[in-house]
Order: sequence, then C-alpha cells, then structure tokens
Amino acid sequence: MYSVHLSISKVENGQYLAESDDIPGLVAQGRTVNETVEIAQDVAKKLIESYIEHGDPIHPSLKPVSDQIEIDVTVGV
Repeated sequence: MYSVHLSISKVENGQYLAESDDIPGLVAQGRTVNETVEIAQDVAKKLIESYIEHGDPIHPSLKPVSDQIEIDVTVGV
C-alpha cells in the first residue's frame, strides 16, 4: 500500500477533478468528492501495478504506508 496525495478541484460542469504530483498522469473525475477519490484510488492502483510489472521506477514521493495512517477527510455540512 502506498500513500498518494490528491489535489481535488471543482470544474466548470460541477464535477470534481483529482490529480496527483505523486503519480504523474493520474487524473480522475467524478460527480462527488467521494466518487472522485474512489476513482483516483483505482487509477493509482492500476498505475502503480503497471510500474511494478514493467520494472519502471515508482515516483520518490510515493511512500509505502506504515502501521499508522493519517488522512484529511472532507465533511459536508
């Protein structure tokens, strides 16, 4: 497991777009923040699996997850 930092912004059509400096090329779009995060996680997993399968280096900012994880979450009010 790896920790991936996502940058999520609202786009013109009202949906959300996620990108990551940790995984160049990672782009995910969804109707809600939660949906966008889920899609981004799936894309990140596939990209990391591809790096490993092809022997490509993993971006140095990607850190394996340790025993404790701290994350920020969004809360709608």
